[in-house]
Amino acid sequence: MLNPISIAFQIAKKENRPALLTYTVAGDSSKKQSLKILNAISEYADILELGVPHNTPVADGSQIQTSSYRAIKNGIKVNDIFHIVKNYRKKKNSKPIILMGYYNMIFQFGENNFLNKCKNSGVNGLILVDLPWPENRIFARKCKKKSIYFIQLLSPTTSAKRLKKIIKDSHKMSYFISMLSTTGGKLKVSPKEIMSNYSKIKKINSHKNIVIGFGITEKTIKPLRKADGLVVGSAICKEITDSIKKRQNPVTNVTNLVRKLKNKIK
Repeated sequence: MLNPISIAFQIAKKENRPALLTYTVAGDSSKKQSLKILNAISEYADILELGVPHNTPVADGSQIQTSSYRAIKNGIKVNDIFHIVKNYRKKKNSKPIILMGYYNMIFQFGENNFLNKCKNSGVNGLILVDLPWPENRIFARKCKKKSIYFIQLLSPTTSAKRLKKIIKDSHKMSYFISMLSTTGGKLKVSPKEIMSNYSKIKKINSHKNIVIGFGITEKTIKPLRKADGLVVGSAICKEITDSIKKRQNPVTNVTNLVRKLKNKIK
């Protein structure tokens, strides 16, 4: 059976647009509200990335760090995240879920136990910032046996030789980091340069889906619409933070933002 992530890309391509991937932190700003946000934005997003809160998120900028801090402060645990995913799966026409986090948490939880929990709750993919190729090959194989995509990370500084090896060894989706920065940083390179780097990657294997992330906002998303998929995270986390400060409803405001993002790439 085809992984729902691949199905989401197929649907987007039939509609002649990139897949829209959203990122929110599990448990932000509360467990209940996190689930409400997932349910609401899934009307517009194609694939939902759910961040696993971490107290030292080395790849994440200030907006995601703030979201993680709120979730940790509110007592979110790994099993709570699986519970959120399982409850989300009760929604009719639910979209694919990717967990994004750090390997040391999985190591402490136990690889096999973690993957069983992923499978039972309905997780479709994993992104691990601190487990690069080729160190991730054994774990990636374990993921594949559970029909879970292990999503490889690619950067602008990855050599052509290394890119070929990673993409050959990758599952059906990889994640291209648009620039050398933490998440949420202002785009330091032009969309034209990003797409030029992206095209070089696609030429290696055009049959595998490559998404672009880091620095993508409502203002920067449109020039990148030729990609297979585009990830927006920090802008969404910022919307949650701003909504809380203004005492507004984060669910409504985040949903409005995601709807605008979807309209930009149609």
